[in-house]
Amino acid sequence: MQVKKRIGVSLLRFFPWMVGFFSRTSAVDILVGLGGLILGLVIGVLLTYPISFLPFRLTSLPLFVTVVCGALGMSIFLVRKEDIISIFTGIPRMKLLRGQSGGGKILDTSVIVDGRIADICKTGFIEGEVLIPRFVLKELQQVADSQDPLKRNRGRRGLDILNKIRKEKRVNVRIIDRDFPEIKDVDAKLIKLAKAIGARVITNDFNLNKIAELEGVEVLNINELSNALKPYVLPGEELRVQIIREGKEVDQGVGYLDDGTMVVVEEGKKYINTVVDTVVTSVLQTPAGRMIFARLKSRM
Repeated sequence: MQVKKRIGVSLLRFFPWMVGFFSRTSAVDILVGLGGLILGLVIGVLLTYPISFLPFRLTSLPLFVTVVCGALGMSIFLVRKEDIISIFTGIPRMKLLRGQSGGGKILDTSVIVDGRIADICKTGFIEGEVLIPRFVLKELQQVADSQDPLKRNRGRRGLDILNKIRKEKRVNVRIIDRDFPEIKDVDAKLIKLAKAIGARVITNDFNLNKIAELEGVEVLNINELSNALKPYVLPGEELRVQIIREGKEVDQGVGYLDDGTMVVVEEGKKYINTVVDTVVTSVLQTPAGRMIFARLKSRM
């Protein structure tokens, strides 16, 4: 009775694990693995015949050989998945690899929550597939269910942005079920997934950007794109800007252009909340963006 009870408990634990495993594994991987398993088992069964002629007899040896052959067949088929599919379909391996990435771009959590990616997709500048890993969706859902109101709002905003992108007809959005359960960090999973399918990562996370570059993964940084799109100004050009606050140095005033570029105006402190004409004296490019230094036109 105790043995039956233990078997029942083991089965109750085994089936949820199996359901979770197959939900994380793509249908192509399941079919390829199953094909390798069947072929390996067939080879194992065929090997039991010559094994029967061995001078020594081990009753468990044929079963052991069959199980090992099945496991080897499944492993080899999964590792060489593209080659196996190419053999049976006639599609060149390189085309399959390109088809997996399809010029695909993986979105990370930070760029989804940021929201600007939806506007970029709407303009049609994003080509190929936009790939959303299932583990990124899970992270967004966890953030959306957070007890912290700020985190909860960020998570819900991210989910709203994803729905907005999926409705955009110019973009083909695909959910990627492939996961790496042995890796806990989401950023590490993103990099490994990008390397596995030959895709690029879209992010605005500075640390992820640097790590991906070290790993040889191509990154598209939204912040770099934003800085590149800002109009460039040269010393001597005139700008009309509203001074909204005082600067760090004495008598400085600070205003902003329509694209968010900071303009530091010498002797502009007394013109706070006033629109003034200025002349650019210098332009400074920093990792955080572009800063313009100017003087009042009336002082030139």
